[in-house]
Amino acid sequence: MLNKRFFKTKEEAEITFECDYKDADKIELVAEFNDWRPVEMQFIKSRQIFKSKCRLPTNKEFQFRYLVNGVIWENDNQADGYTKNGFGSENSLVSTIKEFGKQNECI
Repeated sequence: MLNKRFFKTKEEAEITFECDYKDADKIELVAEFNDWRPVEMQFIKSRQIFKSKCRLPTNKEFQFRYLVNGVIWENDNQADGYTKNGFGSENSLVSTIKEFGKQNECI
């Protein structure tokens, strides 16, 4: 799941990535905005989800995936879109275009 917050005075958006893969011990966010290096997501016990926040420049699209337990690749089922990758599957897309989608919040 993706949640977005846009800033009125900054050219960036705060994106919250959430993943609730059942029986996961560890989930990492792997994305082009972090040079495809796995970044461990925080486990939120009360909600039984893994969560990560980051700020990204506006008016762009970024590819990402979740790496579950170091071996299972998952896409976000609520991503803004999907694009083919060089491994025979697809990557999720997150868009930081302010008009994209209805879940945007400006602060």
